[in-house]
Amino acid sequence: MIINKETIVELAGKDQRIDGRKLTEYRQPIKIETNISWTAEGSARVQIGETVVMAGVKLSLEKPYNDTPDQGGIMINAELLPLSSPEYEPGPPQIKAIELARVTDRGIREAKAIDMKKLCVLPGEKAWFVIIDIVTINDAGNLFDAANLAALTALKAARFPVVDPKTGAIDYKKKTEEPLPLLKEPLGVTVYKINGKLLVDPNIEEEHSYDARLTVAADEKGTISAMQKGGTQPLTVEEISQMVELALEKADFLRKQLDESLKK
Repeated sequence: MIINKETIVELAGKDQRIDGRKLTEYRQPIKIETNISWTAEGSARVQIGETVVMAGVKLSLEKPYNDTPDQGGIMINAELLPLSSPEYEPGPPQIKAIELARVTDRGIREAKAIDMKKLCVLPGEKAWFVIIDIVTINDAGNLFDAANLAALTALKAARFPVVDPKTGAIDYKKKTEEPLPLLKEPLGVTVYKINGKLLVDPNIEEEHSYDARLTVAADEKGTISAMQKGGTQPLTVEEISQMVELALEKADFLRKQLDESLKK
């Protein structure tokens, strides 16, 4: 079989995919590992099929923003390493990296997943800032879901470092047992439209052939915190409704994978 956009579009119209999966089926294996970095306060490695993404959480004591003097903050960065795809080059963040970081950030931020007031140490003077770095190891498609899952896993695994009560110095080599004050656990899932059909977890060839996509971030109760559309083709209200329903269903599936991984 010649794998090109025409083939992928034709197969999608028949509810088929080039690798034999169902339209709503994720690639295997799905592997989720935590604490892969000793230097991060929380870290995770996520593999979906051949796509591999790592995320690390660093905690830094900073001066709060003037408009939120009694709250901490969150920042998310994404880096597309050249080793993960021949499409990526070293240098300033590419548009895809910026979008990946923003989509992941929006789902967490808008859900108010972290109790920002509990990150405050001294109002107007000192608060914890949560910095999440996402790094691609191998891009074989569907970085959005892998990055979202890696970020959430790293947040759940994060523990505060030891702080000297007298000097306020942070010992990043030692961690406490105190986790981040997570109020919700938002997870984003992206649904793609190809030739009128909806599918999840595209491989890299399918990702180059989609008409539209919709990333839906929702917490464990199914409450939606953010949505982001991509692609050149429009979506009908009915299609958006179907995509949201599918995204929520697959978010539950990924949560179960995460819960099982954390029990090991």
